[in-house]
Amino acid sequence: MISASPSREPAAFLPGVDRAALAVAFADRLRRRGMPVGLTAVQDVVRALEADPPTSLSRLYWAARIGFVRRHAEIEIFDEVFAAVFRGVAVAADPNARRRPGGGGGAPSPTGPRLPAPSREDRGALPWATLPQVVAGAADSAASPAVPERLPGDVSGLADVPFEHLDGRSMELLGEWLRAAVAAWPVRRGRRFAVGPRGRRPALRATLARSRRTGWEPFHLMRERPLDRPRRTVMLCDVSQSMQAEATAYLHMMRALALVAGAEVFAFATSLTRLTPALTHRSAADAVDHATAKVADRFGGTRIAANVHTLLASHHGGTLRGAIVIIGSDGWDSDPPDALAAAMARLRRRANRVIWMNPRASAPGFEPSAGGMAAALPYCDELLPADTFASLRRVIDAIARTRSSSTG
Repeated sequence: MISASPSREPAAFLPGVDRAALAVAFADRLRRRGMPVGLTAVQDVVRALEADPPTSLSRLYWAARIGFVRRHAEIEIFDEVFAAVFRGVAVAADPNARRRPGGGGGAPSPTGPRLPAPSREDRGALPWATLPQVVAGAADSAASPAVPERLPGDVSGLADVPFEHLDGRSMELLGEWLRAAVAAWPVRRGRRFAVGPRGRRPALRATLARSRRTGWEPFHLMRERPLDRPRRTVMLCDVSQSMQAEATAYLHMMRALALVAGAEVFAFATSLTRLTPALTHRSAADAVDHATAKVADRFGGTRIAANVHTLLASHHGGTLRGAIVIIGSDGWDSDPPDALAAAMARLRRRANRVIWMNPRASAPGFEPSAGGMAAALPYCDELLPADTFASLRRVIDAIARTRSSSTG
């Protein structure tokens, strides 16, 4: 029994050449000679070289010519550029590649066709050849192989750092990170309607307008559905002495909510200050500076109950109806606990949700033992820690998961 010898595949032509770089560089030379070459043609050549790697100069010529040449007048330009690029390759091209229409080309010479002389513009070495990687041997170096160390990104590395260890630049960077996080926000059912196929309520005006096509006979009943709008958000930030380390970070969160979610934001210590116009500045640094200068009683005492009563009684109290109210404070209050409990009861009846952010809640064994925190806790839907930017991001994610469509 005679076994057939295994067939050996031909070696690839020009090994170690980047196919994409070859096609792009060749197309660039064709464009410099006035031949229009689009991105589709470059992609076709790359796919052709990938599907059938050329084993000779002739196969490379035809793969490039079929991909790049679109008109008969462009063959001469292509031949000149191809000859200029591959003039040093000792492989004869296919004689059929140089045939001219009308039989004027004649028979090819025994040594192969003479390619056109390269122009001065096309002279030069191959610009796309992939050079072999220089690797030192084990005997050349006594050092151990170096393993690249993967470091966290700017935001990922700073997200879990406490607020008091962050500088101004880090605060701005993480503030923009929070702004990007406020993308999907809870919605509420609005009072306006829009015509749509998923509507349930008959749209009389749209039905009458449609009936004009059928002689005012309403053959098609149009329907409309209510439009959803982002749920209103109100945030109150404690800027007293006990919250000095968290005040700047909370201002960045308030700016993110004001810019993206259209929130109303307030700061309080002994009095209430509205910061929505100041924090909507385009520059984060200027916004924080303007807000800091506007709060005259910062880093002083704390009167949470009095400030909540002030907000409920002001003309901004209407923004609390059906809103998500976020309070950032550690719960230390100089007002009596029963006064804060009464104010929080009124706030809870008016708001959709009340979320309390406490920077001390992340400490091991934390208990809401402060008088103000214990009085306000029964009227809060959630008590979340907020001592790092990562925890602020989790607060935003927790709010974004709320998809209530009620009109409350």
